[in-house]
Amino acid sequence: MFYRKLIRYTSILYKYKNSSNYYTVTNFVRSLHSSLVNYEEKNDREYGALVHRNAFQEVDNKNKNTYLEMVKIFINRDNVYRRGHVEFIYSALKNMEEFGVQKDLEVYKALIDVLPKGKFIPTNMFQVEFMHYPKQQQCIIDLLEQMEENGVMPDYDMEDMLVNIFGNKAFPLRRYWRMMYWMPKFKNLSPWPVPDPIPKDTFELAKYAIERISSADVNSVVTVYQSADIKDSIDDTWIVSAQSNSQVRLLSEHNVDEPVYVEGSFKVWIKGHPINYFILRGEPKPIVDEDIDQDDVSHIEIPLFNLKPPVRKHLKIIRSVHEQEDGVIYSLCATGTSSKDSLLSWVRHLEKHGNPNLGKVPIVFTLRSGTKEVVNAESEEEERSQLEEK
Repeated sequence: MFYRKLIRYTSILYKYKNSSNYYTVTNFVRSLHSSLVNYEEKNDREYGALVHRNAFQEVDNKNKNTYLEMVKIFINRDNVYRRGHVEFIYSALKNMEEFGVQKDLEVYKALIDVLPKGKFIPTNMFQVEFMHYPKQQQCIIDLLEQMEENGVMPDYDMEDMLVNIFGNKAFPLRRYWRMMYWMPKFKNLSPWPVPDPIPKDTFELAKYAIERISSADVNSVVTVYQSADIKDSIDDTWIVSAQSNSQVRLLSEHNVDEPVYVEGSFKVWIKGHPINYFILRGEPKPIVDEDIDQDDVSHIEIPLFNLKPPVRKHLKIIRSVHEQEDGVIYSLCATGTSSKDSLLSWVRHLEKHGNPNLGKVPIVFTLRSGTKEVVNAESEEEERSQLEEK
């Protein structure tokens, strides 16, 4: 019985397979299945690209943890092919400052780990020199360049990661080796070191800035004043001032009939943080330079017939570092408000602490105003209409 049914069904199947309807139906089913799969993959790619482009801007809590969590989500979403990894890394590099992770080595290593391992390794010398997978290699070179601009020095674990991704002869690894040669040499060469991470307090930054500027004279002393200690002062803020003994001497020798100028504000940068400072300047002193023509032979002295060696009849006074061509710098400071009242309190503090000559000297404030001219659109139209009528 079983064999009879098997023979009957196989004969029916053989007849149906030889007919033209069989291939039409099977081809339709296959094409429908492939089109559905392609449509789903296309939607996944479009959604993935949309996530890569807008994900960092849509995050509310922007910190290191959320940044690393977004990198992990991208890796887990497509763990095999990692489609769109170059665009994702560029988008992540662009939004680093918003998350405050532009100086974090762990974050850069997490971005390098996004690339698939072993796929971009060249197999011959031509692929090495002609930059095998140039888009991916240039992406990592840009990442290393951003690390160098932010002062982030790589470690040896990053070298192992680059070798596993691009091999030991790729261009990103050459860039890494150059960074590891030069960055340790320049890391601690600054004569004005600041702590890392740098404090965000403006008062601490002002002290670092004034110490850096006043280091031109090693005898300079940095002093902190309070504007509230001066009677009738309006502002209640701190004042960081620097002055040396030679500046005190120059100020005591200043003519009381000539004014001194409070100038500023000028900017000095402390690791990306601008600090405004002001100077107390006097008129430049006349410089008398004796012009001696070395080729003049009309007054040649022969020391062979003289019992005494020739001696200069006068001595030249060496100028201090504070006596510049555009003026004499008597002191400098930075205040919490950078206002005229705080600068007036600074001058009064200098008068009380070793500079009594300031009470007799006229003081001129030549401050730079930060105001800009605002042009109204209606006023522009009125001016145009008046010109047309004329």
